[in-house]
Amino acid sequence: MKVREIMTTEVETCGPETTIQEVASKMMELDVGSIPVTEDGNLRGIITDRDLVIRGIASQFSLETPVNRILSSDNVTGTPDMDVEEAANLMAQEQIRRLPIIEDNKVAGIVSLGDVAVDEEDPEDSEVALEEISKPAEPDK
Repeated sequence: MKVREIMTTEVETCGPETTIQEVASKMMELDVGSIPVTEDGNLRGIITDRDLVIRGIASQFSLETPVNRILSSDNVTGTPDMDVEEAANLMAQEQIRRLPIIEDNKVAGIVSLGDVAVDEEDPEDSEVALEEISKPAEPDK
């Protein structure tokens, strides 16, 4: 099965100057945990609910701070034509729960942990990938 078959294609994005407050409100409205940040149609990064809390609020940034100050910019991406197993392995390797899918240098979709979990073709591979992605972090001591 290809990523194209399971990815969410109608993905809301925001610009790098969008404020923390605006992104948080959009996440609540859409009931999502991340929003890709694009500039001129190109992926700049992804802002997650965790980024908002840890890098934004806990670091005492104002709610008016632009998301480009706190965004995850180590862009791990996939393509629509990659196998779901390959996407799951990439997500496990990188310990990410959401994988932006890029086609023609634009955000074409996003694959989440939940999307990978419902890969009916090979449920065992999905289970292994889920375990790897969901390994708890070791706290810094």
